[in-house]
Parts: sequence; structure tokens; C-alpha cells
Amino acid sequence: MKYKNITPARPYLDKKLKDKTIKIFFDEEKTKTEIARLIRTAREAAGFSQREIALKADTTQAVVARLELGTDKRMPSLMLIVRLLKAANAHLELKCIFDKVA
Repeated sequence: MKYKNITPARPYLDKKLKDKTIKIFFDEEKTKTEIARLIRTAREAAGFSQREIALKADTTQAVVARLELGTDKRMPSLMLIVRLLKAANAHLELKCIFDKVA
């Protein structure tokens, strides 16, 4: 087996996430990824192309593409997310989930 000296990434990641700055950046990227998946899923479920949904949401296809790929360095605004979901005949539902305290 070629890969017998490879160690699992989880222990390394857990160690790095103890650094508060790294944890903040990690959580931000995770959120952008979740938003990207949410928008793409809604768009595809509605049967729209990126261009079609962009027109309906009063934005550009490039913005939709960057958002879906997660390549935009900025966090998308809540209003942009709502406009895109509305264009896909969906709506945003927010909820708060508390972490378990040890």
C-alpha cells in the first residue's frame, strides 16, 4: 500500500482549531461553504441557470458563480442571500443552535 505513512487529518485540524484566530477563519469559511451549498441547491431545485437566477435577483451571473463556488473573499450579505432564495421560490429560515457545554 502506497499511503501507509499518511496520518489522519482530524488530530492535526483539532490542534490547529484551538488557536482562536484560526478557528474564526475556519468558521467563516465553513459558513460561506454552507451558504454556497444552500444557494446552489435552491437554484438547481428551481431549475434555473446562474444567469436566470441572477436576473431574477437583480445581480449578475458572476456574483452567483463566485457565491456558489465560495471563491468570493467577502461574506455575502443577508439581503443578497434572501433575494437569491426568493428568486428560486424559497425562503431563508434562521435558527440558533447552542453548543453543548461540558
